[in-house]
Amino acid sequence: MNNRWNQFIYKCWAPFYDVFFNNGMFYRARKKVFQDVPFSSEQRILFVGVGTGADLAFIPHQVNVTAIDYSSEMLQKAKDKYKNPSITFHQMDAQQLTFDSFSFDVVVASLILSVVPDAKQALKEMTRVVKPKGTILIFDKFETKKKSAAFPKKIFRLFVKLLGTDIGLSFEHMLEASRDQLILKENSSVMLKGMYRKIILQKVDE
Repeated sequence: MNNRWNQFIYKCWAPFYDVFFNNGMFYRARKKVFQDVPFSSEQRILFVGVGTGADLAFIPHQVNVTAIDYSSEMLQKAKDKYKNPSITFHQMDAQQLTFDSFSFDVVVASLILSVVPDAKQALKEMTRVVKPKGTILIFDKFETKKKSAAFPKKIFRLFVKLLGTDIGLSFEHMLEASRDQLILKENSSVMLKGMYRKIILQKVDE
């Protein structure tokens, strides 16, 4: 995957993304991810890969939110749905965030690490901009430890990548570059027998 292809594929996805990924089991999974997160009005929250804004429905209105996405079409969908003045939208690459270090109390990464060309780099950027003792909340799909036929799996993974996402991302491999700065607080299944997971990381106190 690369940014140019992602820009094209999510332009195609934008008109009907919510029909597939903000309904049914996806809606229930998102609700489960956010239901126990103690957001407060004093916090600054960054949504990396906000897409059409599907997750914003679970955030209190008074919270200060900055939301970014690489796709202008997806971002416009979010802007059209959420006119709340406490939400600021920016078109931006998750791998090259333009914010200062230690800018946010919470960074939310929902179905974005499996989309960007370099998940390690995106996580490094999230780690950079979150404050010490701050939280990175991840909802995404990761490779499960279940054994399956290698060749068919590789072919299917390549096909799914053409649709704009990677079903073979290893969370452990992705975390390697940031392991000394992050503490794993939660890694739990939320959908499809552990393929989709809720992960909470806390940045160490510097």
